[in-house]
Amino acid sequence: MYEVIAFYVFAALTIGMFSIVVMSKNALYAMSALAGGMIFISGFFFILDADFLGVVQITVYSGAIMALYAFGMMFFDTTRDVSEKMRSKKIAYTLSIASAVLLVVIFCAPFFSQKIEALYPVIENVGNVQMIGLVLFTKYLVPFELAAIMLLVAMIAGIVLASKKMDGEWEAIEDLEDAKEGR
Repeated sequence: MYEVIAFYVFAALTIGMFSIVVMSKNALYAMSALAGGMIFISGFFFILDADFLGVVQITVYSGAIMALYAFGMMFFDTTRDVSEKMRSKKIAYTLSIASAVLLVVIFCAPFFSQKIEALYPVIENVGNVQMIGLVLFTKYLVPFELAAIMLLVAMIAGIVLASKKMDGEWEAIEDLEDAKEGR
């Protein structure tokens, strides 16, 4: 019962965060919601007792989004559109109390339920990380390699786009300096 409730809570929160990413006009809000969505996705791994994958999800993907966040703040003036207005303090207090109660329920629920075992066959004397390695490099080798290639292509494309933008800025600075000297 605990897993079902946690699944639906994480599913709703993940869908909510990713809908903010798609609907937001501000890049900072979108990147913050993207990081939150990735953290909520890690909750699915923790529910499935794949603790290693949950931690990797948080550190790798959320860390990458925070790097994207930093680049977004450096390259774009995204703070000019941000104006925070607290219309109702009741909403903030209600959401804070509801999230605190939800966290307490999530963390206390395993103490009141029985231990759930995974349906995947367990090999004796092989830990979680070793099982991930066995499954990842045998059954899922091709998708793993394709994901690595896609990430490499995305990284190279980001570097090329950033360098083109930097070249354009240097040319604009040189044109400005030439215009000042020409007076």
